[in-house]
Amino acid sequence: MKRILVVDDEPTLVATVKYNLEREGYSVTTAVNGEAALARAHEDHPDLIVLDVMLPVIDGFEVCRLLRRDMSIPILMLTAKTEEVDRVVGLEIGADDYVTKPFSMRELMARVKALLRRSEAEPEEQRETLSCGDVQIDLRRREASRCGEALSLKPKELELLTFFLRNRGRAFTREQLLDQVWGYDFVGGTRTVDVHVNWLRQKIEVEPAKPTRLVTVRGTGYRFDG
Repeated sequence: MKRILVVDDEPTLVATVKYNLEREGYSVTTAVNGEAALARAHEDHPDLIVLDVMLPVIDGFEVCRLLRRDMSIPILMLTAKTEEVDRVVGLEIGADDYVTKPFSMRELMARVKALLRRSEAEPEEQRETLSCGDVQIDLRRREASRCGEALSLKPKELELLTFFLRNRGRAFTREQLLDQVWGYDFVGGTRTVDVHVNWLRQKIEVEPAKPTRLVTVRGTGYRFDG
């Protein structure tokens, strides 16, 4: 039985989400603030966390950031905010998906199931180690290094680098990269790809201003040359 932690300070919403998840056969625990969410997550090790952004004590963004230090649990964020920047921030600090309030239970259940299916498919891949020259990624530990030195990468930087290493020598448009790394329903623009590529270049290129690995393909997008 999959275990899900629901974190929200609205009792009616928590009860409704809990009821619907349990109807689907999940075991559900709850927390009403960020501090309790962190404690519950480390104690119970749930298979997925449904996490509200606007929480007392510690907000959802900070909870997500702290959890991502040592846990790879799928995180689905609930937010009443409609600004694109808020959604992007959530994804950038490690959230796997988000649902904007108000939402339908059908949509929430579909996203929960999709995230759980994705996480079930990850263990086989995470036993691998990818490498290209002096750059290496330990997929099981979700860590990257260069010349044996650990690289400090944001979650999406790591996912983007992993995608490039799996597809060395192939050119991808920015739209294709958004679809493959961020997901087809990502609401941000292609500028997000450019920003992440620039961040990666700062960390893996000898001369970031003259990249030889993560190169720009004029009229197309980007290619990783091994």
